[in-house]
Amino acid sequence: MVGGPNSGHNAGNRTVWFIQDSCGMVCATMTWFLVLYAEFVVNFVMLLPAKNFWYSLLNGATFNSLAVLALASHLRTMLTDPGAVPKGNATKEYMDSLQLKPGEVIYKCPKCCSIKPERAHHCSICKRCIRKMDHHCPWVNNCVGEKNQRFFVLFTMYIALISAHALGLSGMHFFTCIKVQWNECSDFSPGVSVLLLIFLCLEAILFLTFTAVMFGTQIHSICNDETEIERLKNEKPTWERHMRWDGMKSVFGGPPSFLWCNPFTGLRLRRLLVVTQGRRGGSEFSV
Repeated sequence: MVGGPNSGHNAGNRTVWFIQDSCGMVCATMTWFLVLYAEFVVNFVMLLPAKNFWYSLLNGATFNSLAVLALASHLRTMLTDPGAVPKGNATKEYMDSLQLKPGEVIYKCPKCCSIKPERAHHCSICKRCIRKMDHHCPWVNNCVGEKNQRFFVLFTMYIALISAHALGLSGMHFFTCIKVQWNECSDFSPGVSVLLLIFLCLEAILFLTFTAVMFGTQIHSICNDETEIERLKNEKPTWERHMRWDGMKSVFGGPPSFLWCNPFTGLRLRRLLVVTQGRRGGSEFSV
């Protein structure tokens, strides 16, 4: 079971979240492969053979920095608990501890036997109820929810930026190589270089389109304090909505600053001890 059956009850048990879903793991691996492929083409086909040192240095530093931030954001999205409700907490003792008022209604999820907080929805892949669940994204092999939405927004933003940068570099490289011999533009043969660049351009166009749209959708959802599931189900808000900047602050934490763009914020490196907690839905890694 994802996160362990008792991980929600033990506050001292820090865990790294990971979903053992075949489709999600394949998609996440493909994401890393495509980003690393783009780095290979940009660095070894376009920048290193370039004659202008400062052009190569500045563009290489910018592209590789953005790529590192994109992959770090991907890891944080994939390995962060999106806001899972403790599994199996729908017990008489727990409900008595809630001290409910007369007439107050609570909902129990029949699939994971947990008390569903407001705005929580059940994910059939994670096999858990997720607070403020927006959607399940196979490309990050995780749900996007209350606790990892900021990292997903950063992931889409950085992928869009490196895709646009790769397209710009490819255009400059084609323009430069047309004026001179192709053999002088790259250490690879002209045919191989052209194929690598064409595939990079196709990849960049697809990634730029997808992530730019997703980034805009996420910002719109945050500013309106409405998840994608709530919008599709046309659920009427019964909660106090945090609009625009208040919504951004609630997701990214604190007033606007460069820390909003930092996927390493709040990361603490500790020794990982692998703990087997079953095979259905996911596994747990104690931190």
